Amino acid sequence: MSVELAPTPKDTILSEGTARLYRFRRPDTRPVGTGRRPVLVVPSLINRWYILDLRAGYSVVEALNARYDTYLLDWGVPEDEDRYETWDRVLKKLGRAVRKVLRETGASQVTLLGYCMGATLSGIYTALHPNQIGAFINLAGPFDFSEGGMLSTLVDPRWFDVEAIVGAGNLAATQMQSGFTALRPTLPVGKFVNYLWKMHDEAAMDAFSALEAWSSDNTPFPAAAYKTYIEELYQKNALVKGEHWALGRQVRLQDITCPVLNIVASKDNICPPPAAQGLVDNVGTDDTTVLTVPGGHVGAVVGSRASRELYPKMLDWIDAKSRPPKASPLPPSPPMAQA
Repeated sequence: MSVELAPTPKDTILSEGTARLYRFRRPDTRPVGTGRRPVLVVPSLINRWYILDLRAGYSVVEALNARYDTYLLDWGVPEDEDRYETWDRVLKKLGRAVRKVLRETGASQVTLLGYCMGATLSGIYTALHPNQIGAFINLAGPFDFSEGGMLSTLVDPRWFDVEAIVGAGNLAATQMQSGFTALRPTLPVGKFVNYLWKMHDEAAMDAFSALEAWSSDNTPFPAAAYKTYIEELYQKNALVKGEHWALGRQVRLQDITCPVLNIVASKDNICPPPAAQGLVDNVGTDDTTVLTVPGGHVGAVVGSRASRELYPKMLDWIDAKSRPPKASPLPPSPPMAQA
């Protein structure tokens, strides 16, 4: 494969187990001292982070880093002993990343961008710590799990026993992948046909190779966190009901009062648009924007149209929500009394 994966230069500024917090290096074209709020990107817990920096020109991180100090939390690859990694411990790890970014930059708040399950976690964190988050971007993350489509059907408690699934430890990457394959059983055949159709197109082959490399690089799901995720969110839909508890507190989406951008992929079968809509239907702010972009759960983020449909509009929204509020004009001074 000739294409370079995860091409944006970066440094590790925090390590915890297999997790890493990356700071992306400032490009020469970005002006210094812009005063813009830093951006922390939170990928899914169950896929490798570099789908958000897949290749040059097709990278959420690259687009963000052209304007903002950009950081990303790489959850790492869980080991066998991480079967005891609870939902709360995952959220605490996210909290340490947020605080590290604030210390590094001297900012009072971050713009938090979550993708897929990373968006769900980020939304929960924002509800619990609204003072730390200046703006929240949900990139194809589910909140109303009653609208979860086929994935909700697959884990219906009538036939899906979470205790039996996690009894042996972490959910293996192959188990996770089989669930997604069940959503589109003909996908492997379709990809093969598409490969034959475009095999003489070098640009198309670069895109195909990069995406195949990422989609084959899956990670296990820590057993304890998986149990909470399936039972609390998918099976009970506790998040939008206000019945989900994390870090010893009730998670209330109405406590999210910062500006919210809800990015919905029009053909997403992993996070159907109504599942993402559950966020803006329940937050406590009227400053919400819904951006619908073409494509599926992954294609909308790194596909051929992402640089035209997603990146510019997302950056413009962040720019608008990062500006300090305009000062109200002072009332005219009363005329001076004559002596």
